[in-house]
Amino acid sequence: MTGLGFGLFQPQLKTDVATMISAAQAAEAYGFDSFWVMDHLLAPGAPPCDTLESWTLLTALATSTSTLRLGHLVGCAPFRHPSLLAKMAATFDRVSGGRLELGLGWGSVESELTAFGFEPGSRRERSEALAETLQILDLMFAGDPFDFAGKHFTLAGAYGLPRPVQPRIPVHIGGGGKQLTMPLVRAYADWWNCVGSARDRLDELAPLRGTARISAQYAVGLVHDEADRDAVAARIARRMPVAAWGQPLVGTPAELISLFETERARGVELAVVRFDDFGSPDTLRRFGTEVISTLRERSS
Repeated sequence: MTGLGFGLFQPQLKTDVATMISAAQAAEAYGFDSFWVMDHLLAPGAPPCDTLESWTLLTALATSTSTLRLGHLVGCAPFRHPSLLAKMAATFDRVSGGRLELGLGWGSVESELTAFGFEPGSRRERSEALAETLQILDLMFAGDPFDFAGKHFTLAGAYGLPRPVQPRIPVHIGGGGKQLTMPLVRAYADWWNCVGSARDRLDELAPLRGTARISAQYAVGLVHDEADRDAVAARIARRMPVAAWGQPLVGTPAELISLFETERARGVELAVVRFDDFGSPDTLRRFGTEVISTLRERSS
């Protein structure tokens, strides 16, 4: 078995910049490979609360870390014209020293798009627009002048300079739909991010991904003390329900190691986790030193 990478998903709602920086620094210190934020202008399904803008926040995280790879799970393509998105991505890749993971989706929360004045169109139209966005990103990252005439976007004499640091910025496409998402994964993605709600269909969907590597999202409850197991399970059920996150992984470090070995055997190469306690320092420390480090030792 080759190694399993780990990312920490830390949605930036009801928080501040200093707290997010501390979480990213702790993730880096305890062996996580990557750190992920959400790309929403509001917190879907929640009352109004502070929700930090994602790209600005990622830039702050990039200047406060040195090895951690950074990205969105996943970016909302309808928020930004592809030429602007390409310029932002290339600039961020330079700011971070080549640590961008470019997550993208076609925007599944129609109410959010409507609320903030983005014409949502149909689901299929948003999927088509994402396909054009991905084509334009490749052209922009190449740095040469180009024209593009699509159904949703038209560019004439455009070019993207400076180019990114990375020869290719890894593209992560998130979702689990056979008709609108998996064809995009097959055609454009370096990674398919299987959302938690689709994880029970991973074996069915995986053959549709083409050559894209598999990452998956997990709600994780780390049991620090056996007496707390029921409380951890109740908390994760309340904060990350099965309908949105899939069946949670709840257990001691030894139990979680076994569970993640099973996921790696299914083809998952990157596990992106969100913890029941939203990633307390003690949880990040124990998960990093007892779960991540052990799995790395076993795969070496």
